[in-house]
Amino acid sequence: MGYHLNFNLIWRHFDKLWGGLVLSLELALVSIAIGIAIGLTLAVIHVSGGRIVRALIGAYVEFIRNVPLILLVYLVFYGLPTAVDISYDATTSFVATLSLYAGAYLVEVFRSGLDAVPRGLIDAGKAIGLTPWQRLVHVRLPTMLRITLPALSNTFISLFKDTSVASVIAVPELTYGAQWINFNTFRIAEVYLVVTSMYLATGYAILLALRALERRFVIGR
Repeated sequence: MGYHLNFNLIWRHFDKLWGGLVLSLELALVSIAIGIAIGLTLAVIHVSGGRIVRALIGAYVEFIRNVPLILLVYLVFYGLPTAVDISYDATTSFVATLSLYAGAYLVEVFRSGLDAVPRGLIDAGKAIGLTPWQRLVHVRLPTMLRITLPALSNTFISLFKDTSVASVIAVPELTYGAQWINFNTFRIAEVYLVVTSMYLATGYAILLALRALERRFVIGR
């Protein structure tokens, strides 16, 4: 018997997919915001700190970058509560994991951005009497953020796709919604064709929005 596509059951449960897509975007937004805070703070500390501080930050970055995200999700959701005797829900656990994951990558993005700030701008800040803190806030950080906008855009799109990993701990995002429909209707081809289209359309829309932002603020080379 041949398999015949039938999308009727998919549309009947489309609220699962739509709600999952909204949650996926929320997870990505919150995680990139926290990740930016982590990455920016550690990047500033890295470029101005001593050897031990840089080594500790480097260890964090290398650990996160060399461990699969799905394993980190399991460690934070199942392992940490057992070891430390704390409790949190699956969504909170995943946001914390994805934020730490994003922060590790953004440390390197921001660190390289700070190193790329033209020396002449820093010298100009010194010439007009700016303190080191004022040079950081008014010269280095604004310039660095404009330099790193393309990398930040790529990171956000990657994080949006990575929210699919949350399905392994039953966070009801888009992929989890697809799995629910598949298990209850057995229309595996239809549901994943629809979900793939939703990921593609949303990712492309995010890309267009971020590219417009880059054209507005990015520094020409």
